[in-house]
Amino acid sequence: MIDRTKHQKATLTFVLAGGRGERLSPLTNGRAKPAVPFGGAYRIIDFTLSNTIHSGLRRVFVLTQYQAYSLEEHLRYAWNFLPRRLAQFIVPRPPQHGGSGAWYRGTADAISQNLELLEQEQCSHVLILSGDHIYKMDYGDMLMDHVKSGAKCTIGAVEIKTEEASRFGILEIDQESRVTGFQEKPKTNATEIPGKPGRCLGSMGIYIFEKDELMRRLEEDMAKTSGTNHDFGQDVLPAMVADGTKVITHSFRDVGAQNAGSDDAPYWRDVGTLDAYYDANLDLCSVTPQFNLYDRNWPIYTLWHNDPPAKTVFAEPQGRSAHVVDSLLCNGSIVSGSRVRRSILSNRVYTGEDSDIEDSIIMSGVEVGDHVVLKKVIVDKWVKIPSGTQVGVDLEEDRKRFTVTESGIVVVPAGYDFSARRRASDRIRRSDSDFADIGNRDKG
Repeated sequence: MIDRTKHQKATLTFVLAGGRGERLSPLTNGRAKPAVPFGGAYRIIDFTLSNTIHSGLRRVFVLTQYQAYSLEEHLRYAWNFLPRRLAQFIVPRPPQHGGSGAWYRGTADAISQNLELLEQEQCSHVLILSGDHIYKMDYGDMLMDHVKSGAKCTIGAVEIKTEEASRFGILEIDQESRVTGFQEKPKTNATEIPGKPGRCLGSMGIYIFEKDELMRRLEEDMAKTSGTNHDFGQDVLPAMVADGTKVITHSFRDVGAQNAGSDDAPYWRDVGTLDAYYDANLDLCSVTPQFNLYDRNWPIYTLWHNDPPAKTVFAEPQGRSAHVVDSLLCNGSIVSGSRVRRSILSNRVYTGEDSDIEDSIIMSGVEVGDHVVLKKVIVDKWVKIPSGTQVGVDLEEDRKRFTVTESGIVVVPAGYDFSARRRASDRIRRSDSDFADIGNRDKG
């Protein structure tokens, strides 16, 4: 019988969290994609890191790069609870600390610049994760499949629609789940799953390697002066499959599927576009959301804010009255005579009298004045919206000031000054802080 705990302790985890997230701009103008707020109380990376904790994996390096200040601050305050004296940790690892001192050129290069850690931490297996997806997964189950199979590498896999194949590495497997073919983001002729037309098997960007195999493969790839992008999906994995190395897949199993409502399909979301990000957030407001934040068996951890409870004030029959339906209100938020429908209010949000907020995501510290209308709007942190302002009503007018998606989502960026109608870019870094002080706003 395989000792699960033994292999968990022998596993070193790397979370790739340096993504620029250009398709999420302007939410990523001042922060890395994994640091983007999600679900009112969380950051995107919290979901991957919570999975590692629940999976019994306690040695985690987070490889940061682009606009890393906000992400590293979050890791320092929210994820510092593991006892280092017991060889347990979650710590950031910037590229400047690597042997070459160069920026990461690809996913494989990111690990290559940290190869000395594999020796220092005395591991047998290496788990490589992406820090920018929303899902619940027990990596321990994947580790056991990997150990039992005797494979050199195991790839986390999920079924996707064929039309989405150009965004994924597409896997072809035999009846024993051994990978026999690998296509990296094919634009046409993606290999479909036998017996399932219109469906492909996509790589989740989750890999478990045997340490010695990983080190050998990376050293070979880094020795090449041309013909490589130093990437797992484009270079390392296809080479392993081509030379007959045993690479298998582990089918993604959603540990929260039993609580996911009527749709039992595994929940795994790449919230890499504004529309995908918006839809995944607003789904949390549903009566039976596809992703369950209230699962006591698999809680999502994050930074705990010492804010007072959320509050709604005013219930005058013929005057001021607060109405909140199908919405999420985080600690410290105050709804003062406003109407909030199908929206998410993060911590320390204040909404003024006779304002309408509908189908919107309002991030931390935003102050909404009186008689404001917000419809299908994402408002980034610490923005002050003056009384009488309307956003999401006249999209042509909104396009002159803000990013507006084809589906009509309006994004008000961090640091936006409504009075001057300009972006205060010098304040973006501070505006993403979880500790900015906006004073006492309890106007109710």
